[in-house]
Amino acid sequence: MKPATDGLVSGLIGVVIFSGSLPATRVGVMGFSPLFLTAARAVIAGVLAAALLAILREKRPARRDLAALAVTALGVVVGFPLLTALALQHITSAHSIVYIGLLPLATAVFGVIRGGERPKPLFWLFSGIGSAAVVGFALSNGGEVSLTGDLLMVAAILVCGLGYAEGATLSRRLGGWQVISWALVLSLPVMLALAFVAPPADWSAIPLSAWLGLGYVAVFSMLVGFIFWYRGLALGGIAGVGQLQLLQPFLGLLLAALLLHEPVAWTMVTATALVVVSVAFARRYA
Repeated sequence: MKPATDGLVSGLIGVVIFSGSLPATRVGVMGFSPLFLTAARAVIAGVLAAALLAILREKRPARRDLAALAVTALGVVVGFPLLTALALQHITSAHSIVYIGLLPLATAVFGVIRGGERPKPLFWLFSGIGSAAVVGFALSNGGEVSLTGDLLMVAAILVCGLGYAEGATLSRRLGGWQVISWALVLSLPVMLALAFVAPPADWSAIPLSAWLGLGYVAVFSMLVGFIFWYRGLALGGIAGVGQLQLLQPFLGLLLAALLLHEPVAWTMVTATALVVVSVAFARRYA
């Protein structure tokens, strides 16, 4: 298999894995508090990452990289998981997945801030259309929508975009999977302490589905997905493979409908389609 094709396949596997994150989180918060779920998934993934780094004898990051690793950890290890878990107490995973269509745009915006890029004016036009589609969808659902849940999802996308942009910059020196692994290891002591501070009140009352949700977001969403995703970016190129992330809202809506039997209204599909198209054109003129 050619490197470009191999990169596309690896990237697609990563996107499919990430697409299950919000449905799995939705299941997880049915048995765990958002704080414990966030801490536990990071602890499990952090232990696995530490073992992986030790087995492969990876060189420790330089002191100058620690600040960037901390920002990456705050974005993708702590911020996004915690904010989405809190949001999913107020909205369905199908509703929240619409916002994932804005993640490539958020990453691009922070790429401008952190990397000094200057996109063409049409980039901002299409990015505005995509943002308007999300806001319009949120407002059009009336009582079915939780403002708290929507605001939490917006915050989650912002911090995740920052974490992606910072991690992407850092991966040029450390390597893709190494960045997420070191970010997990760096956050491990804090997340372990949080897990002990906010344990479930009754372990026996936690349903099996919640344990499965925790297992998925810990092993696949926090670690395995990033390994495939960054491998795809390295082999197939960031511009080409990065477009696969635009499929994530559609895959997430499908999983929410099939696994959680959540209703997927035509307005959700329309809003997601508008976001995906808008972000695709925005990235074209970036």
